[in-house]
Formats: sequence, C-alpha cells, structure tokens
Amino acid sequence: MSRRPFFYRETHGIRVTVRPTYLPEQSRPHARHYVFAYYVRIENVGKLPAQLLSRRWRIHDSIGEDSQVEGEGVIGEQPIIAPGKVHEYQSFIILKSPSGHMEGDYHFVRNDDSSFDAQIPRFELDATAGFGSAFE
Repeated sequence: MSRRPFFYRETHGIRVTVRPTYLPEQSRPHARHYVFAYYVRIENVGKLPAQLLSRRWRIHDSIGEDSQVEGEGVIGEQPIIAPGKVHEYQSFIILKSPSGHMEGDYHFVRNDDSSFDAQIPRFELDATAGFGSAFE
C-alpha cells in the first residue's frame, strides 16, 4: 500500500500540514457522493503565541464546481497555540466527482494585537489514489 502524501506550508511562523484520504466505505460513487477526510496539523514554529480566530476554505470539485466556506475557528474551537505547540483536528468534505482540491487560510491574532493569515496548502483529493490510513 502506498504512503499517502502530505502537504505543508509555513506562513508567519505557523506551519500547516494536511493529509487527505478517500473514504470508500462512506462514499457512493453511483450517486456522485465521494467522501474525503483530511487531517490537519497546525504548528507554531514562531516565537509568539497565536490564536486561530477563523478559517476560509476554497474547494474545487473536478466537475467544475467551486465553493468557498468561511467560519469561526476550527471544529468549534479557537485555539491559542503557544510557540513549539501543535493543534490537530480532522474534518471531511463530500465531492460530486472522484477528484478535486482544497486550499485556504486561517486568520490568527497575536497577544500584541497583530493579525495575519496563515496559508493552508493546496492539497489534492483523489479517490483513485488508493492511499492508506491517516498519518501512516
């Protein structure tokens, strides 16, 4: 079995790593329902704490449908990530086709009231890749 790829990007001292995986047991290709999980690791490699306030995702389905999702925090949390610390979570997306991609950004604020956007790397969603479980 192949190791599933991971995608990462560092912006303003925040390193975001994403590992997507296709969930065939939850998908129904005959109904154009392809489920993908993605595992996110947000690491503060900078010198100051940062609080994640909001997120913005850009989603592309290979059938040509693009959408954007915005909201507060991640999975109901607005974590403060101290230097050297990590916040991890997982979520999912449903596409109408077997492939697509996602990317976006997290909006952070520091305790000195400065704010910035940390980029979420573009990552590919591919139901035909046959990758194993998360973080192998």
